[in-house]
This record gives sequence, structure tokens and C-alpha cells, in this order.
Amino acid sequence: MKKALIALLVVLILAVPASIYIYQWRLANDVSVVQDSLLIEDFPEPPPPRMLYGLAEDSFYTERYSVARNQNLAAILLAQDVNYATIHQLAEKSREVFDVRRMRTGNPYTIFYSRDTLRNPEWFVYEIDHTDYLVMQLSDSLQKIYVDSKPLELVRKAGSGIIESSLWNTAHDNKLNPLLAIELSEIYAWTVDFFGIEKGDNFRVIYDEQYVDSTAIGIDAIHAAHFQHKGRDYYAFRYREDSTFSFFDEEGNSLRKAFLKAPLKFSRISSRFSHSRFHPVLKIRRPHHGVDYAAPSGTPVYAIGDGTVTHRGWDPKGGGNYIRIRHNSVYTTVYMHLQGFAKGISKGQFVQQGQLIGYVGSTGLSTGPHLDFRVYRNGSAVDPLKIEAPPVDPIAQENMAAYLEYIAPLMDELLNLQQKPLEKPAMDAPVVAAAPQ
Repeated sequence: MKKALIALLVVLILAVPASIYIYQWRLANDVSVVQDSLLIEDFPEPPPPRMLYGLAEDSFYTERYSVARNQNLAAILLAQDVNYATIHQLAEKSREVFDVRRMRTGNPYTIFYSRDTLRNPEWFVYEIDHTDYLVMQLSDSLQKIYVDSKPLELVRKAGSGIIESSLWNTAHDNKLNPLLAIELSEIYAWTVDFFGIEKGDNFRVIYDEQYVDSTAIGIDAIHAAHFQHKGRDYYAFRYREDSTFSFFDEEGNSLRKAFLKAPLKFSRISSRFSHSRFHPVLKIRRPHHGVDYAAPSGTPVYAIGDGTVTHRGWDPKGGGNYIRIRHNSVYTTVYMHLQGFAKGISKGQFVQQGQLIGYVGSTGLSTGPHLDFRVYRNGSAVDPLKIEAPPVDPIAQENMAAYLEYIAPLMDELLNLQQKPLEKPAMDAPVVAAAPQ
């Protein structure tokens, strides 16, 4: 017994200095901090969840579909075992943000299911177009319904092409977005006749292209362009003056000409542009893609811009005597219900802005003397009273220096694009005469 007590006492005596030594060593080496730092490094913060349409994708099972022919919201959700009452509530609540009756065949939609064994549908997402989508919550009595947008990325691009057949085909053959053909035709509508472009004409262009989910969806803006037509150079630079963007050449001149505000004087508007107007003669609703100007018979009618008469005669669809004028590759105007035509107006004739072309009448399906005036942009009817009117004046003299400085690097970039070599045009600011004393 004594030997056991002595042994225990010896152990205790040795343990005290050992404990003191270990404590001091831990303090000297800061073991706790090292352990803490090791824990932080060994367990980093988890990455953020992957999001799909603003929802945490890992929290659901997802299935992607496309709207079938004659399929509507009810048919889609009934197939997912959503009851009629819920579908009706969703359709009613969504009217403030999107009318579900406008869902289109072929557009994609996604169903988000719960991750349990029941796999109940919890969210419905319908893609309205390339960027916007409709979100509907299916699993809650207080459903969330909203429209959101995918992130849009702008990619700066540049390209060129030599025309062999058409501007559209040339863009496609040079791996450029073919929509550039439409954009360029609008920019140069007043300076280049795109119905008369020739083999060997060429272009260079600097632009931003829109991407969503790594897919190109369209052209955002053209910053600079050069078009060579019949050996003549046409430059275009996008520039904002007085808070409005428009296109100007290398000397600051506008590439656009203005239309007259109206094709006749001393008149009143009796009917406006409409997609569903009650026709006063036929007594039915149908589109009226023009503006009616009520005026006495014989009132002169004028061309609102320079152009070529492509049609002059009788409209068998109710327009009576009419004239169609092609102003450029973008805009065409039509003048209907005319009493008669001005002397010398014939098909193929070039007319100038403000030139007399006919007289107000009541021919065709008409209840009284008026002019039915229509404007077509790229073949589609537009409201004549809402035509965009970018500036037609040149760059203001006080802004010319800033404009020339802005376009200088764009000009250099155009000149360096691979194609036929171009000579850099003179871009010196115009000399301003001294004010008389």
C-alpha cells in the first residue's frame, strides 16, 4: 500500500512541471490560432447556388418543354395536375404583367418540381421572347406572379463584305448577323438606293450585338459604317446631339432628310391609325392603317418627300384613285380616294418633296371627301403621326470639334478592317469666317 501511494505521489510531482511546460509551449507556438486557421482553410464557404430564372436550380427537378399548337395555359397546367381553380387564379392575376392568351406556339417553358418523391409542380416559367419571361408560383395560395428578364450582354464586333448578290447574302457569307442588312439600309436610306446596289459595292461596319445565354439575338447599335456604292464613299457615325442619337457623315452632315408634316394644308384629322376601326361603309371592324384627313374636294395633295411613283390608278380594294411613292429602300407612302391626279404624274416618274401629285376626293369606299394617307416602313404599315424624326440638321458648329474628336478612332478602325484599302478623308474642322466688324 505504501509503495502504491509513493508511486502516485511521484507521478503527481512529475505531472505538474510537465503541464507547465506544455502550457508554455502552446503559448509560444500559438497552437489554438493555427488550429483555427486550419479549420477555416479546410472548410471554405460553399459556392452560391446555380440560378435558373431567378430560382435555385438545385432545389428542384426541372423539365423543359415547348408550347404545342393550340395549347394554352390551362392545357399545360392540367397536364401537371394543377386544378382548374388555381389555373383560373393564375390567369386572372397575371393580366397585370402578361396576358396568358398571348402565349405563342413553339415558345419554351419550364416546370420546377419539388425534389421529394411526390415531385409536385411548384413553379411555371414561360419565355415571352428572347429576354423576358413570366414566372408563376403554383404551390402557394398567395402565388407570386411576375415578369423578369435574362441578363443581356453586348459584344462589340466589326466586319466587312463585298457585295456579290445582295446585302443580306453578303452579311451571311461573311459570318455577320444578316440583320445588319436592315440596319444599314435604314441608316443609308436617304443617301444610297438599295434597290440599285451593284456587284462590287462594299461595306465596313462597327456595331454591338446582343447576346442572351450565349446566343445572338439581334443588333443593339451600329457605331460607325462605311458604304461604297458605285465608287463613291458614304460614311455614317452614330452620335448624340441634344439627347438624341442620329447618324452623320465625316463632315458632320445628317444622313437623313425630313418628310413634310402632312401631305395637304387646311385639313383636319377625321380618323386615326388603328388595328380595329369600324368601317363607315362596310359596317364591320377591320384595320385602318392610315390617317384620314378631311378636306374639301379638290384640295391639293403634295408628296411628303422625294421619291418615285410606283403605282398610279384605281385601287380595286376600295381605295379609289390612288398614288404610291417609293421614297427610298425603307419608306413608301400611299395617297388614296383622290378626285384626280396632277398633270404629268405617271408610273415611274420621280417627284420632289412638296410637288403637287393629286386632289382630295371621295372615290372608292368613302362617305365623304378626304385623303387616306398611309406610310409603310420596310413593307409594314406605321402610324404616320408617330414616325420617328431624328435630327436633320448638321452637327452644331460649337459641337463640331468634339464630334470630329469622337469619330477619329472609329474612322481609323473602319480603315483598318480587312478589305479594299481606303484613303482617309479629310476631317479638318470647317473654317469659320470672322464676324464682320
